[in-house]
Amino acid sequence: MKHYEVEILDAKTREKLCFLDKVEPHATIAEIKNLFTKSHPQWYPARQSLRLDPKGKSLKDEDVLQKLPVGTTATLYFRDLGAQISWVTVFLTEYAGPLFIYLLFYFRVPFIYGHKYDFTSSRHTVVQVRFILAGFDQKSSCFPNASGFSHGTMPLRNIFKNCTYYWGFAAWMAYYINHPLYTPPTYGAQQVKLALAIFVICQLGNFSIHMALRDLRPAGSKTRKIPYPTKNPFTWLFLLVSCPNYTYEVGSWIGFAIMTQCLPVALFSLVGFIQMTIWAKGKHRSYLKEFRDYPPLRMPIVPFLL
Repeated sequence: MKHYEVEILDAKTREKLCFLDKVEPHATIAEIKNLFTKSHPQWYPARQSLRLDPKGKSLKDEDVLQKLPVGTTATLYFRDLGAQISWVTVFLTEYAGPLFIYLLFYFRVPFIYGHKYDFTSSRHTVVQVRFILAGFDQKSSCFPNASGFSHGTMPLRNIFKNCTYYWGFAAWMAYYINHPLYTPPTYGAQQVKLALAIFVICQLGNFSIHMALRDLRPAGSKTRKIPYPTKNPFTWLFLLVSCPNYTYEVGSWIGFAIMTQCLPVALFSLVGFIQMTIWAKGKHRSYLKEFRDYPPLRMPIVPFLL
C-alpha cells in the first residue's frame, strides 16, 4: 500500500511546522489533526484549520487524504483558530445569563428602581406572562443543540461579543418591562392573547424544525442533505425558506414585541432579524452551491421576499 507524506506549513509565514511520514491513504483530516497535535500539543484539533491553499477554505474533518487533489507528498496549510470552548458552555453562558439578569429586574432587587419598590412585583398580567415565557424562551434557545453542529466548539473570543449583546439587551428590556411605571398594551388582554398565540405557534415551529434537522443527520455523521418537509405541518415552511428555524425565531420575538408593546423588545427583534437574515443568506448560498437540485422556490428566511 502506497503511503503519503504530509507537510504542514504555517499559512501566514510558510514556516514548516510538521512533517508526517507514512500516513495511510484513507486517513481523514481529523486523524491528521490528531497526529499534528502530538508534535504541537498547544494546538489541539478544535483549534486547527487545515487547508490546501493558504487563503483557501478549511478542509472538513471527514475529508479523506487520498481523495484530495494532492500527490503522495501533500502540503497542507495551518491556521490557528484560537482558544475554543464547548457549545454547552456557550449556551449556559449566553442564555442562562440573560435569564438570571431578567430575574433581578422582575424581583426588583435593591438599587434598581428605588428603595420603596424593593422586592415588590408588578400588578400587570402581561408582566407575569412575560416572566413565565422568559424561562421557556431561554430553554428553547437550546433547540439548536438538538440539530447538531458542524463544529463542536466556538472561539473563546466570540463569547465576549455575544454575551455583551445578549446580556445587554436582556437588561435593557427587563428594566422597562418590570419598571413600576410600565403601562400594559393598548388593547389589553386581547393583544396579549394574540401575541401569546404567535409566540406559542412559533416556538412549536422552531422545535419542530430542529427535530427535523436532527433526524436529517444520523448520530455521529456530518453528511449534509437537503432538508425537506415531514408529516409535521410546522415543517412545511421548508417549502418556502431554507432556514425556517430563523423565521420562527423572529416570529417569536415579534410576538413578544406585540405582547409587551416595549421599544427595547422591538429593537431587539429588529437586530435579531438582521443578524439571522445574514446567517440565513449564507446558509442558502451554501445549499445552492452544494446541491444542484436544490428547490428553486425557496428564499433564505422570508417566503417570496428575502
